[in-house]
Amino acid sequence: MLTETLNLPRPRWDIIAVTTALHLGALLAFLPHHFSWSAVGVALFLHWVTIGLGISLGFHRLATHRSLRVPKWLEYALIFCGSLAGQGAVIGWVGYHRIHHRYTDTPLDPHNSTRGWWWCHISWLMHSVPAKAELDRVTKDIANDPFYRFCHQYYIVFQLGLAVLLYALGGWSFVVWGIFVRLFFGFHATCFVNSACHMFGYRTYETSDRSTNCWWVALLTYGEGWHNNHHAFQSSARHGLQWWELDLTWLTICGLQKLGLATHLK
Repeated sequence: MLTETLNLPRPRWDIIAVTTALHLGALLAFLPHHFSWSAVGVALFLHWVTIGLGISLGFHRLATHRSLRVPKWLEYALIFCGSLAGQGAVIGWVGYHRIHHRYTDTPLDPHNSTRGWWWCHISWLMHSVPAKAELDRVTKDIANDPFYRFCHQYYIVFQLGLAVLLYALGGWSFVVWGIFVRLFFGFHATCFVNSACHMFGYRTYETSDRSTNCWWVALLTYGEGWHNNHHAFQSSARHGLQWWELDLTWLTICGLQKLGLATHLK
């Protein structure tokens, strides 16, 4: 039954409020006194740390798919970086994504693309909630890890702490760009994987879903846009499989492998 796995859509007002506040906060970047090139540099650096290292490498390829192994201290560092991306708590993020792969583009998929662009891009976050039993079942390998639980519980506190640090370093311009603008672009870049990469682009492999390879999403997400490749070979640490499919996360993994910090690559 659908209701056994995916609760019927209902507004999640807390998520709606936070998402609205994020978008309004990003508008502050248009005020002249909130702009500085150093603030833009901080935002770009934190985007790479939180989306490139944290979400793409840490949350996705490492925690969700176990596509490689790294020392525990490095795994925890990557999970911490991902927790700063403002995309929810790590155990929920991993659980949602595993459920997505299990039921891709069916009614049991939390961001089922057959329901249209708006739903799979952002609206699902404000409504769709898999049953707790299902989330618990697919996250057993990380749910009892003390550090994962710590990040899961306090990721909002981490964001507030980062905001205080940025204010101390550069004032409100650093906060506006390093928090609001950076979260805005990181949030929508990741959402494009769920929406654009199930609607636009090309398909190298005839998977049973609607996944596509979308070059511009790959540029925004450090290689996550080669989504059809990923759905064809879900446990692969490499998503860009052709020479022109730039996958910056894969290049990072190769660098870690050369340093002896990444092993058991799939």
